[in-house]
Amino acid sequence: MTTTAPRLGTALARLLILAAALLGTLLAGAAPASAHAALTGSDPKDGAVVATAPKEVNLTFSEQVAMSADSIRVLDPAGRRADTGEILDLCSGSIVRYGVTLRAGLPDGTYTVAWQTVSADSHPISGAFTFSIGAPSTTSVALPERTAGGGLVGTLYGIARYVSYAGFAVLVGGGAFVLACWPRGASVRPVQQTVVRGWLTLTGATLVMLLLRNPYTGSGELSDAFDLAGLKSVLETKTGAALTSRLLLLGAAALFVAVLFGAYARRTDPKEKKDLAFGLGVGGTVVAAGIAGTWALAEHASTGIQPGVAMPVDILHLLAVAAWLGGLTVLLVSLYKAPSVDRSAIERFSKVAFGSVAVLAATGLYQSWRQVGSWSALTGTRYGQLLLVKIGLMCVLIGIAWISRRWTQRLADPKPTEDTDEAEDAEGAEDAEDADGAEQAQEAEEGEEGAEDAGNGEAGETDEETSAAARAAQAADPERAAQLARQRAAVATARRKRERDADPERAGLRRSVLTEAAVAVVLLAVTTVLTSTEPGRTEEEAGRGGTSAAGPAAVPDRPVDIRLPFDTGGVDGKGVVRLSLDPGRTGANALHLFVERPNGKPLDVPEIKVALTLEAKDVGPLPVSPDRIQTGHWSASGVQIPMPGEWRIQVTVRTSEIDQTTIEKNVKIG
Repeated sequence: MTTTAPRLGTALARLLILAAALLGTLLAGAAPASAHAALTGSDPKDGAVVATAPKEVNLTFSEQVAMSADSIRVLDPAGRRADTGEILDLCSGSIVRYGVTLRAGLPDGTYTVAWQTVSADSHPISGAFTFSIGAPSTTSVALPERTAGGGLVGTLYGIARYVSYAGFAVLVGGGAFVLACWPRGASVRPVQQTVVRGWLTLTGATLVMLLLRNPYTGSGELSDAFDLAGLKSVLETKTGAALTSRLLLLGAAALFVAVLFGAYARRTDPKEKKDLAFGLGVGGTVVAAGIAGTWALAEHASTGIQPGVAMPVDILHLLAVAAWLGGLTVLLVSLYKAPSVDRSAIERFSKVAFGSVAVLAATGLYQSWRQVGSWSALTGTRYGQLLLVKIGLMCVLIGIAWISRRWTQRLADPKPTEDTDEAEDAEGAEDAEDADGAEQAQEAEEGEEGAEDAGNGEAGETDEETSAAARAAQAADPERAAQLARQRAAVATARRKRERDADPERAGLRRSVLTEAAVAVVLLAVTTVLTSTEPGRTEEEAGRGGTSAAGPAAVPDRPVDIRLPFDTGGVDGKGVVRLSLDPGRTGANALHLFVERPNGKPLDVPEIKVALTLEAKDVGPLPVSPDRIQTGHWSASGVQIPMPGEWRIQVTVRTSEIDQTTIEKNVKIG
């Protein structure tokens, strides 16, 4: 029975067009590198109007961020700096909050708060909002149009990220393919070139990312890539340390590649070759895991929930991707450039690929739960939608891999000689007819030329005079010479096609592996976009807080407003304290106290103090010393409420040197 290779050329073209359109849609609608951290609150709030100038402005984030001296800037209506440049670390427990101190004596008007920082998973985030003192006013401050991580630098950095993933896959997967599946491939030139190019690609991309890191997280100007001071500051960050470690590990990987394609390829003694293969396998695995760890330690896996589990899972995920896609790349090169690749090697790689898919499924399921967390986030956030696209591409890839596995099984099954000859004859019949026709045409032309010179009608005569005459005739008639050249090319093409299609199973495997590699390229691009997109879990949490990294706004909780009558017993000892705690939730709050006489007019008192106690958790009392703003008005900013619950608020009012009283009330906060 004749085995015919499936014609996947048209299907492949359609698949590539569809994949390109899908990827273009994704990238066209993608916001520039969102990140894991998100702004969840600010004090003052976005658009707030405060009666008097606050002492500081503070911002609350969903995850840990890296702050520099210029991370928070407050600009007055004329565009001048209104802050002192001193960053305040107000973090407490799981609350991530930073602030900046404002200058004294700020006039009324609208102030702009512009901030830019780097989240714990290495991605830059930025934003801006306004608040007003006294009353809103016009402002000459123009908010920056370029978001952090955008522009030309952001594009180049994103390309380098993609290229680094591809280089890692080819380097690690190619080395694993040679050691585990095809040891003889260590001496095959195209295989050597492919793996070495993977090393060069990863090394070059890492160097580019290291140089671009400073402008990527800062100014956005390409010229700052060669700023030595900026490069030094990058090396002190977590991402800079990860990139530097990757370069050092790539030095060890270069030694691995040199031994693999040098001493290992030249070994002829089976025992020595086996021992060296074991050493290369252990060392290569350690180096590959170390390189994968530089991503896990600096990106999404290192932040969020369960980082201790997520980082090793991420390393396993990356290694499985490399073993599958990198090995697939080297297999594709071998099938086209080195047709002598062993069938047993293809069968072994099929088993490796199956194991890699199993690891990818398990680790991918955990990562999806960790980064998404809910069905609503899976369908309602950009991260979840990209994840669905990735899952769809994975299903397509697995389907094509199943076809490749079927071809591999056919390659492994021996066929009777008669069937093989019959298949080869059937496959090459049409091409043989074309080739014979071309050969006959060529012989006829040559015979005709020989007849003209020899005069005896024998078409096969090829003496010197005939050849010379034939060459002279061709020179005199360029059209005939071109026709003969085309006929010779047709003969050569037909011969090569017969040789290539002599093994239909191998031809079918080539086509399926090529299609698999094409889908893998798109899948890798989607994965790169996914790693730089804010996880669905974080986006939903920020949404519940009423803000996002792209458009910061304070958390719209209801403030706590209470009235506390008091009587100290002295002159002007009676009155009411109106207390306002805004936004009335865990974290930083603004406290305002208004002391009034019984008739509602402001009462000036020498001192007022506040204490907060959460008896259920044995927290407190937490003292608060508000500052006098004006007659009857006292205020304190950044009042920390560490956890929700029913808090007892105690207010001590002193109306003279000897007259004071303490009043209290229980309120539910958070």
